[in-house]
Amino acid sequence: MTDLSSNTDATPPIYDSIGTGYRRTRRPDPRLAALINRALAGARTVVNVGAGAGSYEPADAEVTAVDPSQVMLDQHPGATKVRAFAENLPFPDLAFDAAMAVMTVHHWADLARGLRELRRVSRRQVVFTWDPDHRPELWMISDYLPQIRELENTRFTPLPTVADALGAHTVLPFPIPHDFTDGFQIAHWRRPESFLDPVVRQASSTLAQLPAAIVEPAIARLRADLDSGAWARRHADLLARDSVDYGYRLLIAGDDTD
Repeated sequence: MTDLSSNTDATPPIYDSIGTGYRRTRRPDPRLAALINRALAGARTVVNVGAGAGSYEPADAEVTAVDPSQVMLDQHPGATKVRAFAENLPFPDLAFDAAMAVMTVHHWADLARGLRELRRVSRRQVVFTWDPDHRPELWMISDYLPQIRELENTRFTPLPTVADALGAHTVLPFPIPHDFTDGFQIAHWRRPESFLDPVVRQASSTLAQLPAAIVEPAIARLRADLDSGAWARRHADLLARDSVDYGYRLLIAGDDTD
């Protein structure tokens, strides 16, 4: 692994504290993997920026994993790993056929600069992110933890702004299946009992960062609603659905894959 101290700063990345055990809880979903792989089709060299534990990387490409968190890179199975920030990628111009960034741009200190770096080092860019302006929102937010909305509005940039900064020519929706295997927050929209598990909550960067004094009373209310059947009565429509569009989108820029 390459460790470039010039690309780290004095503040430890958030995932150094919340990222332990991600490979156990954040299992790549094959349907999202298929969507991303189609967008990356034909790319022989790929840089995965904000790579984390390596989810959704194409098996038929030479992948360079980039992440500022040593905790996350230690969980990454790849051979080529670089500790660096998205805003200062240590690669020459057009070094890669494609750059990918999956559920990471909201963690970047300077989104516009990071997206410019993706465009600088690659011919094609594939970014999976979420639109904070999309509705409906997850019931966990509206019913139990509105503080999630406040935190996510400070982190996520509205999708049109991200798409414009990336120069995206394609925006693909990804409705979340009810049995989505990647354990980030939205995965459990039809499995409310999952939120009772602290390991599941730790896999959501938002929930992991909220104070226990806020989260624990909300989880106690959820538990009571599950026990009484109130949650099922309030959200009976969700129990009959196979997927819901919660605003997750795949953006594609650069070389046209069509």
